[in-house]
Amino acid sequence: MNAATPPRPQRLAAQTAPWAFCCGHFQPPSQADLALITRALQQARQVVVGLGGAYQARSPRQPLSWGERADLILAALPERDRARLRFLPLREGPDAQRLQADWRAGLARLTQQAPAPDCLLVLPAPAQSERLHRLFRDALADHPALPVTDLPTVDGLHGAALRDAWFNTDNGLQALNRLASALPAAVLHGLREWHGQGHYEGLRSEWRALRQHRELWSVAPYPPVLVTVDAVVRCAGQVLLIRRGRAPGLGLLAVPGGFLEQEDTLLESALRELQEETRLGLSPTELQAALRGVVVLDAPERSQRGRTITHAHFFDLGDRPLPAVQGDDDAREALWVPVADLPGLEDQFFDDHFMLLDHFLGLLPR
Repeated sequence: MNAATPPRPQRLAAQTAPWAFCCGHFQPPSQADLALITRALQQARQVVVGLGGAYQARSPRQPLSWGERADLILAALPERDRARLRFLPLREGPDAQRLQADWRAGLARLTQQAPAPDCLLVLPAPAQSERLHRLFRDALADHPALPVTDLPTVDGLHGAALRDAWFNTDNGLQALNRLASALPAAVLHGLREWHGQGHYEGLRSEWRALRQHRELWSVAPYPPVLVTVDAVVRCAGQVLLIRRGRAPGLGLLAVPGGFLEQEDTLLESALRELQEETRLGLSPTELQAALRGVVVLDAPERSQRGRTITHAHFFDLGDRPLPAVQGDDDAREALWVPVADLPGLEDQFFDDHFMLLDHFLGLLPR
């Protein structure tokens, strides 16, 4: 760097940058969320909006698809600003570095600049954000020259509090009317139309099941940390899955698993849950011989039930004929699914189970 060239500041006041990036879950887009995007539009000629939790199954935490969120955001903005917006769907999984790499690759693709441009990042105050805020803060450690603008907290309901108010009712449309001050008018209109698609009742039931789960643990002296086990079983190019028979995640695909029993080791619990849910016709000795690896997934928000750390066991049965299976216990169904079909089923998986499968089976491009 030339001695006469001043270093780039890490914090910038309002300016006109070529590109800005902001991110969030926008579930649903609130007045506070719209203020974030509007601030980015004020500071840059074009803006990329990162939509966290993309491609996940609908849930009380993620009720809207990333495309639905993008449409609601566009509808809430003046027409002159819509053409200046680009949307970047972002997966969230156990690998924070991969999320950050996907972010850089996505920016390069949307801006048609490779490597990705050094965008102005417009981030909300921590009290107004979720895990994405921390992930991008970590990403900036590798790019200390990236300019960042921090926003003050905007008053009003947003995020989990807004969704709780939406689902904690017997009439979702009436709840939306009570939330009118927290939602842009166009978002409120769009959500009223969304109610007609039939998603709300199932999500409300899921929300109530999760609330009952949290209430059971509310008497604990400390916030609980739950331990679970999962079993990924591959055989002849297929993987063994279950379809969940109860909330949360009723009807969604998952890998067999459950909570660690007091008397079990992790492996014993994984084998027991596998047998109980799928009636897989193999002995524990045969399965232990097929064990190829174990990974711990501990992202703080990986499960809607609360802080849940899972130990996922990977069993590879080779090219033998597929053993018979039958859904039982918590599983409505047990089924063998071709590994090649899994990428097309991503939005049908419970919690982070698709990313768990990706860890062992390499389902997504690296």
